[in-house]
Amino acid sequence: MSDSVREVSSISWFGRLKRSVGGVIIGLILIVAMVVLLFWNEGRAVVTAKSLAEGAGIVVSVPTDSVDPSNNGRLVHVTGMVSTAETPADPDFGISAAGIRLRRSAEMYQWRQETKSETETKLGGGQETVTTYSYSRGWYDRPIDSSGFKQPQGHANPPMQIRSHDYQVSQASMGAFTLRKPILDRIGASDTLALSPGQAGSVRDAYQGTAQVSIVDGGIYLGRNPTSPAIGDYRIGYRLAPAGEISIVGRQSGSGFEPYQTEAGDALLMVDAGLVPADKMFSDAEAGNTILTWILRAVGLVVLFIGFTLFVSPLGVVADVIPFLGSVVRLGTGLAAFVLALLVGVTTIAVAWFWYRPLFSLMLIAITLVVAGGLTWLGRRKEAPAAAPAAPKFGR
Repeated sequence: MSDSVREVSSISWFGRLKRSVGGVIIGLILIVAMVVLLFWNEGRAVVTAKSLAEGAGIVVSVPTDSVDPSNNGRLVHVTGMVSTAETPADPDFGISAAGIRLRRSAEMYQWRQETKSETETKLGGGQETVTTYSYSRGWYDRPIDSSGFKQPQGHANPPMQIRSHDYQVSQASMGAFTLRKPILDRIGASDTLALSPGQAGSVRDAYQGTAQVSIVDGGIYLGRNPTSPAIGDYRIGYRLAPAGEISIVGRQSGSGFEPYQTEAGDALLMVDAGLVPADKMFSDAEAGNTILTWILRAVGLVVLFIGFTLFVSPLGVVADVIPFLGSVVRLGTGLAAFVLALLVGVTTIAVAWFWYRPLFSLMLIAITLVVAGGLTWLGRRKEAPAAAPAAPKFGR
């Protein structure tokens, strides 16, 4: 049986026109959604920046050897070694290790369908599309539903019964302080936990399934032949978040920590790996806020471009009655969509800046006007010719 199948489909010019009208509606929705996103993003960035500045100005670094009740409710910064009496364990395979979190990653060998389409516009505006569905096998950490394949026969995937999972301790301590889920969830550093061949016996004892179990490359392999995997085989690996040194910024609540609600609007709770000073934690958070702001701006502008492209798409379809003319029109509409996306996006960001930072915006406008006026004045001064002295007159 071939691992690829081709399908030829066609649509008339009128059918394409109706479909493009639907694209106009989707384009309008995208445009409105991105205007809202860009406006919201500027407000979010301002609130976060103000909250971090507020937090940096009031945070107090405290030792971990004792809990000072007078700091209850205040924003504090602590650093130290984490310890716990619990051991995270995966009961499905009998794997455990000393640390904060044991992360199981499971992959199943599955069929995957890939689609490639080639479309040709015909004279009269109709289109013919040749779609090729190809099938390949590989390791994937999410189940792939083969029932929706174009050619499900011979490419069936079994249900994925073993999934990735986190096993985390419920409580830990840092000196006299108690660390619970909000803090433990933010401890993100982890190392690969390699299993030894000697653990194969205990894994087989804990495993309740019928597949053959072996240890391969530091992980668990469920299947008959690791060198020639079959559909439905599993490979399972582990990562461990160790109980090392961490730094915390948060609201002291008894002997624990909670998010600190700032007057600016954000709730602050930060956890970094290692012994990190408070000012470094806040500066890193400020840098992260700036990066996120620019990422969301870029996403907003790109999706705005897509929205305007869909909005003007009927023009290209109408011109596709003559394919060459359609290509020319589509080039023009693409340029128009780019200009409109840039104009609307930048205007939205500018209005949001003025809305959320009116004094700062007015100051920037004033500085810009002063600089522009000064440059104009200097330019005119250089261009103005010096008045020539009057020539002397001599009588006869």
